[in-house]
Amino acid sequence: MSVQPVDIQIFGRSLRVNCPPEQRDALNRAAEELDQRLQDLKERTRVTNTEHLIFIAALNVCYELAQEKGKTQEYADSMDQRIRILQQTIEQALLEQGRNSERTGAKFE
Repeated sequence: MSVQPVDIQIFGRSLRVNCPPEQRDALNRAAEELDQRLQDLKERTRVTNTEHLIFIAALNVCYELAQEKGKTQEYADSMDQRIRILQQTIEQALLEQGRNSERTGAKFE
């Protein structure tokens, strides 16, 4: 996979980063979102130290990511439980069907 240098602007600063061509649009969207977050933080917190703002933004992004990972894990656990219940239900139905077939003497050929 080849990478190409891409220039992006974040919070008034130019950065050149290497990026695969097919991910360039995603990189630009991410840069725009980070820039907007930093602008919003600057207005809300009245913090003027750029480094401080970047750390706050990074902490917020990490917190949001952790929240989403938790939701994803809860969903996966819920699906696992539903699948187990469904498997048990199917197994029970098959056992009962087998018992009923034995009682009636049905033969499958």
